[in-house]
Amino acid sequence: MADPLRILFLCTGNSCRSQMAEGWARHLGGDRVEVASAGIETHGLNPRAVAVMAEAGVDIAPHHSTRLTPAMVADADLVVTVCGHADAHCPALPPEVEKRHWPLDDPARATGDEATLMATFRASRDAIRARVEALLTELDPTHGVGNE
Repeated sequence: MADPLRILFLCTGNSCRSQMAEGWARHLGGDRVEVASAGIETHGLNPRAVAVMAEAGVDIAPHHSTRLTPAMVADADLVVTVCGHADAHCPALPPEVEKRHWPLDDPARATGDEATLMATFRASRDAIRARVEALLTELDPTHGVGNE
């Protein structure tokens, strides 16, 4: 078996989007990937992100909001920024580390009542799943997606 691809998802606060991406990549990628997430800052794990991922059968409750370190960058094969701020503030990557950018809206900035907020988080969760599925299929088309 080939070495797993090491993916790092990076966002501003490592509270929502990057955490959901990490959860999906672990869930769908299985042992084909080693996954981490980090933020330019740490904002704590968003409880709505935890709740909507749990609805989909993915437990991210044990995750922690982590600040990006040089070691995390050095250990990655692929860095995926999931917001414009992280993309703009991503440190220089070694030449062997690929970088991709997914311009995802921040569900934590949504306004409205609880039903509206949860609907926004669910839409974000589903959009992130689709992107992770496409990435995993692109990187390893012979295996497709699925660890479910």
